[in-house]
Amino acid sequence: MRRLAPLWAAAAAALAAAPALAAAPPDFAVLSRIVAVSGYEQQLSAAIAHQLQGQGLHPRTDNMDDVWVTVGGGAPHRLIVAAIDQPGYLVGAIDSRGYLRVQRLPMRKPNAVFDTLEFAQPVYVVTPKGLLNGGFAGLSIHLAPGHLNPPSMSHVGNLYVDIGADSAAQARAAGAGLLDPVELAQPPITIGADDEAGASAGDRFGWEALLEAAQGLAHARLRGTTTLAFVTQQWLGGRGLARVLTELAPAQMIFLGRIAPQSPAEGATRAGLLPGDGVLIGANAPSGPGSLPDELMRLALAHHIAARVVAARAPVIGGFGPLPKLPARFAELGVPTLFPVTPAETFSRADLRKLTRLIEDYLDEPLTPMSAADDPFDAAREPGPGREEKVLDRARAPSRQLLKTLQTLTTAYGASGHEQGAREAILSRLPAWARKLAHLDPAGNLVLHIGHAVPGVHEPTILFDAHMDEIGYQVTRIKRDGELRVRELGGFYGRYYLGHVMLVHLPDGRSIGAALGLPSGWERPRFKWPPAMSTLNEPADAYVGTDSRAATERLGIRVGDFLTMPKVYRPLLGSHFEIRSIDDRAGDTALIETVRALGADFAREHPGRQLTFLWTRREEIGLEGAAAYAARVAKLGREPDVVFAVDMFVSSQSPLESGRYGDQPLGKGFVVRAVDFSHIDPPADVARVLALARAHHIPAQYGATGGGNDAAVYTRYGANAIALGWPTKYSHSPAEQSDTKDVYALSRICTVLAKDW
Repeated sequence: MRRLAPLWAAAAAALAAAPALAAAPPDFAVLSRIVAVSGYEQQLSAAIAHQLQGQGLHPRTDNMDDVWVTVGGGAPHRLIVAAIDQPGYLVGAIDSRGYLRVQRLPMRKPNAVFDTLEFAQPVYVVTPKGLLNGGFAGLSIHLAPGHLNPPSMSHVGNLYVDIGADSAAQARAAGAGLLDPVELAQPPITIGADDEAGASAGDRFGWEALLEAAQGLAHARLRGTTTLAFVTQQWLGGRGLARVLTELAPAQMIFLGRIAPQSPAEGATRAGLLPGDGVLIGANAPSGPGSLPDELMRLALAHHIAARVVAARAPVIGGFGPLPKLPARFAELGVPTLFPVTPAETFSRADLRKLTRLIEDYLDEPLTPMSAADDPFDAAREPGPGREEKVLDRARAPSRQLLKTLQTLTTAYGASGHEQGAREAILSRLPAWARKLAHLDPAGNLVLHIGHAVPGVHEPTILFDAHMDEIGYQVTRIKRDGELRVRELGGFYGRYYLGHVMLVHLPDGRSIGAALGLPSGWERPRFKWPPAMSTLNEPADAYVGTDSRAATERLGIRVGDFLTMPKVYRPLLGSHFEIRSIDDRAGDTALIETVRALGADFAREHPGRQLTFLWTRREEIGLEGAAAYAARVAKLGREPDVVFAVDMFVSSQSPLESGRYGDQPLGKGFVVRAVDFSHIDPPADVARVLALARAHHIPAQYGATGGGNDAAVYTRYGANAIALGWPTKYSHSPAEQSDTKDVYALSRICTVLAKDW
């Protein structure tokens, strides 16, 4: 058995050392974050056993890491069982470049979209010492036009975990090893007002309900014997369930969890059933009077619990040799979920409370307090102090000040046309003297002028330009059923976002959780993804936990609001880091740190030198902010002599890219973005920038990449434009990666250029 991860080991030690805490109810904010990939559920098994022990029960753990507790005695023997495992991956190999290759568990993918929805997503690698941050590699949208035959982003063979290592030795030294579980780093999120979504949500609600109901088991008044069991390896053929059935041979059984339609041809979802519709009672055979499904339905009616009986497939029990059979009296209990076995799987916590109540009624035990206001199942809240996961990576940067600016800006939200949050973050990090000088222009760009003209002094007027906006979606319509019709803001691979959780950002600064839908037919076994670029102009729908337009509007959502995927700044090995929207928040950071380095006395120390720092809007949807500024100042006769456009340099240093161009690595310095799809820097200026970098011992690179940048809109008005950047992998994805050393080098060269160009 693998050693317990520090997260639960610490919690278990605290529980053992403090009997007063033993009777505490389950903390699902902590338990739901324990990775339990099939076959590697030991940490969660131990946590559940400790929780049961804390309730005064006497749990057993077997050789499969199943956990069960039994009360009473004699016949009949009733078993209520829930599986605790989730599908995921294990490290199968570490290649020479430091990438982790993975094997899926289960080896047969759960649905047609399972692997595709993992590409370019942040992940945890669960090591014996703690968690390593990482991300699955993905293709960069900016390099897409250069691909003749891009690798498929739908097969496990193309999944590489990037933890920021440069070699196999570095990855191993960090703690990564063979058979380490890998799972999406996506905590549960509240959808709308009372729904919950997240990866493996449908694998959690069954054992959560059972563990909550276990609090009253010692006081249950059922005759005979009752066993509650938490079984492992259900995704691997029901091996844990087979073990428990062989050991216990119950007379009747209830299985808690996702209820699948009887025919695989029906797909993964049940038409007409939505979160909020109540409890589902699954029957594998006609449920006549006296059957267990019928008994549960009558119990639900008697206690005013919304429920319905549905035809369902029995839980899988496979393997070699003779297999145990399900008891003749058998039923399943579950709740409706949307987008099952995807990162956006959603259920209603109100349904989960009803499910728990039905179990408690079945056990004839005292009811535990549950309400929307006092919800034990709110796993989306932050874990208590000292109970969060132990992450081995630490944020490193050449400058603590730069790191703080970078973290502040990258975690701010502001899609194209909605840059207020990003603009406020930029202003918060500017020094006070510069903040007083900054203003908004008519296009909503943030402008800062430093220095002024001096008679007889001829200095070039210089503009530094970086954009504030990030990619996202915008609400174009609220449908009658309450769902949002949304369109893309900017260009990106839609499959990085479809089938994932999102945030709807409201004008008052609040955000509402949402689940972004998938292409039609995704749940069918033979589903094929549309061409990777085909979703650029196709609308999508987002579920926000409502069933009507009026209910959605009561949440405060309106047409025009924007959506983004949630994001967290995640340090990787060394000085690498990962977060969505590094583009162009690292460029914004470089400009802020340049302003700080120049200081309030710049005009006095450099008479006649005039600088403008510009943070533009709406770059991702057509360079609109920069174009408006360029046109306006040209009309006024104040166009700059030189423009340094600061934007991401998309690096092809990735296991999925060809490396034909853009092969400038992370951690080796800023990059002169000499050639891209919109602009070519004058060769003499490229050489001059590199010479200045060498003279000031600033690490520098240069090369060609994809995409466009703001420099393109200034040259038509006579300005000399040079594009600068820093290397970033997996552009416009949730797992963008860069290096703080490169951002620091970029800020240093901008400071030199401001003084010496």
